[in-house]
Amino acid sequence: MNVTTYSQGKWINKGKPVELVSAVTGKTVAVLIESDPDYRAMCNYAKETGGPKLRSLTIHERAFIIKFLAQYLLERKERYYELSAHTGATRKDSWIDIEGGIITAFGISSQARRNLSDLPWHVEGGTVTLSRKGTFSGQHICVPRHGVAVQINAFNFPVWGMLEKLAPAFIAGLPSIIKPSPLGSYLAHAVFQDMIHSGLLPEGAVQFIAADKPGDLLDHLTSQDSVAFTGSAETGLKLKSHPNIIANNVRFNLEADSLNAAILGPDVTPNMEEFRLFIEEVASEMTAKTGQKCTAIRRVIVPKERVDDVAKALEKRLERTVIGDPANKETTMGPLAGELQQKRFLSKLQQLRDITDTVYSQGISDRAFAGCRVLICHQPVQVSEIHTIEAFGPMTTIMPYETAEEAVVIANKSDGSLVGSLFTADDEIARQITHGCAPYHGRFMVISRYSAGESTGHGSPIASLVHGGPGRAGGGEELGGARAVLHYMQRVALQGSPTTLMNIAGQYIKGAETTEATVHPFKKYFEELNIGEALTTHPRTVTEEDVVQFGNLTGDHFYAHFDEEAAKKSLFEKRVAHGYFVLSAAAGLFVHPDPGPVLLNYGLEDLRFLAPVAPGDSIRAKLIVKRKTRRQQRKTDKEPYGMVWWDVEVTNSENDLVAEYTILTLVKRKNRLDIDK
Repeated sequence: MNVTTYSQGKWINKGKPVELVSAVTGKTVAVLIESDPDYRAMCNYAKETGGPKLRSLTIHERAFIIKFLAQYLLERKERYYELSAHTGATRKDSWIDIEGGIITAFGISSQARRNLSDLPWHVEGGTVTLSRKGTFSGQHICVPRHGVAVQINAFNFPVWGMLEKLAPAFIAGLPSIIKPSPLGSYLAHAVFQDMIHSGLLPEGAVQFIAADKPGDLLDHLTSQDSVAFTGSAETGLKLKSHPNIIANNVRFNLEADSLNAAILGPDVTPNMEEFRLFIEEVASEMTAKTGQKCTAIRRVIVPKERVDDVAKALEKRLERTVIGDPANKETTMGPLAGELQQKRFLSKLQQLRDITDTVYSQGISDRAFAGCRVLICHQPVQVSEIHTIEAFGPMTTIMPYETAEEAVVIANKSDGSLVGSLFTADDEIARQITHGCAPYHGRFMVISRYSAGESTGHGSPIASLVHGGPGRAGGGEELGGARAVLHYMQRVALQGSPTTLMNIAGQYIKGAETTEATVHPFKKYFEELNIGEALTTHPRTVTEEDVVQFGNLTGDHFYAHFDEEAAKKSLFEKRVAHGYFVLSAAAGLFVHPDPGPVLLNYGLEDLRFLAPVAPGDSIRAKLIVKRKTRRQQRKTDKEPYGMVWWDVEVTNSENDLVAEYTILTLVKRKNRLDIDK
């Protein structure tokens, strides 16, 4: 197969051929056709063709495309597994990359649809009142940038690295130019080809570079563009300091390999479950992807008195490692990604062996294969090099500590990590060490026997949680659910009258003018409801009988509702109705009794009781269409639905606000949409 560039909607089949060989056999798997595309034209094509098409869709429409794309790729996964074996990955390793990447795309799509607006932009947070009378307000919205997302990926995760960057950029409305590492690029290329063949992506939404280096691509980026890089800290800093990146303040997210640590708590003894879990996690991170993970455990920080126990247990566990062809079922660890990676690994390993002692060595170094190594550094506080030299392969270094405070010092000496782990059964130790390590880590996993059974593991970034880290780890931030999408958008603080802001944002803003409905809103289909449409009810007088009956029905006999004398001494200075009675009475005022498009109320948000309601007071409710989201019709749904958020304002006879909240309803849609397919 040929790995070619996809530029401006066309494949470039001419260029310098470079053989890509199997890490297992050393034979050619594919040929990289390294062309010299017009990078300026690629950027312009993305911005002028892909950008407008993406921005014409809502965030949810873009998220649904990613969902359907992930489904399409999942159906073709077996072909990817066959290719992945040539990168040195076992079936288990490949799962992390292939299905892990697809699941990440699914997850980001779901998080975006759950947490972001069904608009081309996202309305973020609540309204900020900027004036005494409320005629001047502020509202944050996040809008698609008019640029391109350049994604430069590392060799160790050809699929995951591509999809975890593409999905949020696409949902944000930003077209992507993807450049994988040549090593293993045949796997990324196969997935990318299927993405194009799916027909799901708008023209200009994605392009692909088949090359060793990105040429003059970075020279053509502007302030509207972004770069996301995964790889070595050295290369990342070189790209980040590119003159054009600095001159134009191009957003640059750097996720670099770091020397991550696992800490064995001082409370843990060899007979405890936490000890077994610790050994298993360290061994797993050493051998998964042959130790070629940016999150791999390079430093094993253990109590001084447990060094021998840990070393022996690790040796016993690693002896079960079966090194060989990843295509064989009995193989548990394949080769490194190539002979060059093996040479680099052995070179760095030698640097570490010069400053450490070797505890365990399998001694295998044939072609791209390498055996597991466990080293020990007896003075990890004094030997700084042990925290800066990374051998990117199946190795780790044991580092003893005497106190919990010293464990924190050792963990933080790498000056920034993607992830750290702590194994302890003592929550006080967990609190102390976690707070000590947190400023230097992007993620921190605390494991005990109670959480281990469902733990996703030290080395598993999760779509709903932030992935990244400070300092050596790059200082970047990826994933994190809806945050991943917002990283690619521009946050704008709008200022103006509430009504103007509502018309700009496409969502009801507190204090905006509303349009009184001529037909009860609950009798309207999803498509017929307009933002800012309102129903103001007739008033209802609250009686003492209401208060007594509600209290007897619910069992709520709080003194402020029933004891006249005690209530006089309360904050209210008189008997008042239950807040939840006011809530229930308001529903009775605005709910339409007949069957209609509004099917059910399934939630309530941001409830606030702002003023007391006493027997004899009158209340009325105002129901306002706040925002809308189309929901995909599921197989179990009889009809297509949408979700509608309604702002509810309850006022008294003086027009003072006594309660406010948002209710969520399911409302029938008139028509099926593309998302229902």
